[in-house]
This record gives sequence, structure tokens and C-alpha cells, in this order.
Amino acid sequence: MSRLLPVTPWKARSQWSFEAKPLLMLVFGLTLFGAAEAMLVLADLGATPWVVFAQGLAVQTGWNIGTTTFLISLAVLLLWIPLGLRPGLGTLMNMTVIALVLGLVVRFVPAPDADDYVMRAALCVGGIVVMGVAAALYLTTYLGAGPRDGLMVGLCQKTGWRVGVVRTLMESSVCLIGWLLGGTLGIGTLLFAFGIGWVLQGALNLLARRYARYHVSE
Repeated sequence: MSRLLPVTPWKARSQWSFEAKPLLMLVFGLTLFGAAEAMLVLADLGATPWVVFAQGLAVQTGWNIGTTTFLISLAVLLLWIPLGLRPGLGTLMNMTVIALVLGLVVRFVPAPDADDYVMRAALCVGGIVVMGVAAALYLTTYLGAGPRDGLMVGLCQKTGWRVGVVRTLMESSVCLIGWLLGGTLGIGTLLFAFGIGWVLQGALNLLARRYARYHVSE
């Protein structure tokens, strides 16, 4: 994985390591990630592509969106098997910390007025940027990725393609499928689908340049 992700001072020795520095960075990155998702919710300019996919599946099956979201996550985890991926401490914490922070921020931070398009746009774009940076930070702990980030890492390793390309293809594909199934799109959905991969790629590149000396010592 170090060929794809830069080696940083907070890299853990294993996916189930409880070292202080990697754990602190993991929690920090996941907290930022949850806050970024909350920013997108508060912006109310369109759900993320995977939520659109879950909406579309719910429309077609009659199940609630919570059930379809869980089943999609389960299916994505099953796709890890042929890619040779294994869950880690970060995988479990991804499912809990992000949800906790998202819920708290949405509950206690007021959403901007519906006609305040400048603030809503700022929250949307800011959320995408913060999420990309947050993903780069938590992934470089090497403690294990969340279901979707893990799928991205596995596909990058198998294809040799850049993170920006793989993530954009993933997000745009599930966005299109979700829309065809009956999910609802918004400008924020499209910005996320075509922007998150390149923000993440840029953040990883910055970390690689900043901590290039750690690659030499590996």
C-alpha cells in the first residue's frame, strides 16, 4: 500500500496497532471527515453519490434508505475479498467516529437560510476539500480504510491508475446508477463526484512531498 499512499511519521506498524501517534491522527482525520460530511448536509445542494445510489435502490426495492445503505456497505466490503484487502482498526472506527461527528454537527450547527446561496456553496465546496484532506490523513495511518476508501485503494493497486482517476470513476458511476434507479441529484452531488478524487490526490501528493524522506528510510 505504501506505493499508493505516502509514508508519514504517523504510519502504524500494523492495521491493529494501538500506537498513540497513528491513533490520534486516525481520530483527527475521521473527525474532520465527519465534519465535512455534515458541511455537505448543511449545504443542502445534493446528496453524495453513494447516498443517491442508496436512494435509488430504496425506490426500486421499497426498503428504507438505512437498509440500502447498510447493504451497499456490505457489498463493497465483499468486493475487498478479490482485491486482497483486509479490514483494520481504522475500518471499524470509520463506521463509528464519522457517524457520531456527523450527527452531532448536524444537530447543533444551524443550517444556512435556503436563499443564502453563497454560504451554502461555501459549505459544499469547503466540505469536499476538507473531506479530501481528512481522507488523506486517516488513510496514511495505515490502520485500515473505510469500505469505499478501501475499495478505491484496492482498485488503484490492481489497475495502477491514479487515485483521482479511480475515485472519480467510482463516484460518477454510482451517481449515474443511483440516478437511473430514481435517486435525486443536485449540483453538490456532481461537484462531489468529479471533485473529491482530485482533492484527495492533491492532498496525498502534498504529504508525499512533505515526508519524502520517510520513503527513503522504509
